Amino acid sequence: MTTPAVLSQKTIETIEWTSEGVVMIDQTRLPREEVFVTCRNYVEVADAIRTMIIRGAPAIGVAAAMGVAIGALQSENLEADMPAICETLAKTRPTAVNLFWAIERMKQVYASIRTQSLSQVRERLVAEALDIRAEDIAINEAIGRNGVDLIPDGKTVLTHCNAGALATAGFGTALGVIRAAVQAGKQIDVFADETRPFLQGARLTAWELQRDGIKTTLITDNMAGHFLKSGRIGCVVVGADRIAANGDVANKVGTYGVAVLAKENNIPFYVAAPISTLVLTLSSGDQIPIEERAAKEVTHVGGVHVAPEGIEVANPAFDVTPNRYVSAIITERGVARSPYNESLRALAAKS
Repeated sequence: MTTPAVLSQKTIETIEWTSEGVVMIDQTRLPREEVFVTCRNYVEVADAIRTMIIRGAPAIGVAAAMGVAIGALQSENLEADMPAICETLAKTRPTAVNLFWAIERMKQVYASIRTQSLSQVRERLVAEALDIRAEDIAINEAIGRNGVDLIPDGKTVLTHCNAGALATAGFGTALGVIRAAVQAGKQIDVFADETRPFLQGARLTAWELQRDGIKTTLITDNMAGHFLKSGRIGCVVVGADRIAANGDVANKVGTYGVAVLAKENNIPFYVAAPISTLVLTLSSGDQIPIEERAAKEVTHVGGVHVAPEGIEVANPAFDVTPNRYVSAIITERGVARSPYNESLRALAAKS
């Protein structure tokens, strides 16, 4: 994996397919440095997902698809190598369902063309990965359009973690709704939770929105209740990593607390996510696996040890927000509302 040129263009290119490999902006180094890394094989793509060089459910899905494609390009016996390629990528992050959705889509394409020549199979898998990337951007733009009417004019929008262009192939889900509202002429500003312990809000959301010229105020996570009570916040918009059939939503840890506070203060709490994030085989969020990450993310801030040596640490990367706190789920096919068992299935079946 290499680290070449500094990013200079304003447009955020989260992930690209190039002749050199899969190129992605290194999100662990933002906002201090804006650099690309080039993953030259599927193992490096898997490492980039695992170490959060690339993160965000839709972006992880695109990366996984490209990982399968680059693995196919480098394999001389794809029939033997395909299971290992897919398994290596699937073991990187357990919660974001888009990862598994993208791998399964690539596997299905491979199964339909496996009897063709190796060159034809390689070409088709690369094309499928590129299609997934292009579709993701179009989906995010549609989510934005579908969510515009939910954003109150003249108010502040609160968001948690990063569900923007960096978390997708481009435009974003939750931030896509915010961007679409601004493009529609709504006078809004954004409060971004810092999102401990990995600081995706402080490092990534604030960076994205500042680049877009959208007025943004950074707050610590434990300030959310204060501002939700103040009357300034018009709504909350977040992304999702997995959504169960009943509308329970897994998202970055801390989301549940924000949702409860929003409900307490009669503020709408919206989730923006693609249909691929739905897992209708899960009856509730209790069945969603929650990733546990390294203790160092909690004990260190900016590489500086801030906790006592030897202290025990719990570091779940996600929590589950029960559907009773979710005002609506915004997808590319429309907006779902309670009862979610009915509305989500209707959207999933919609062509």
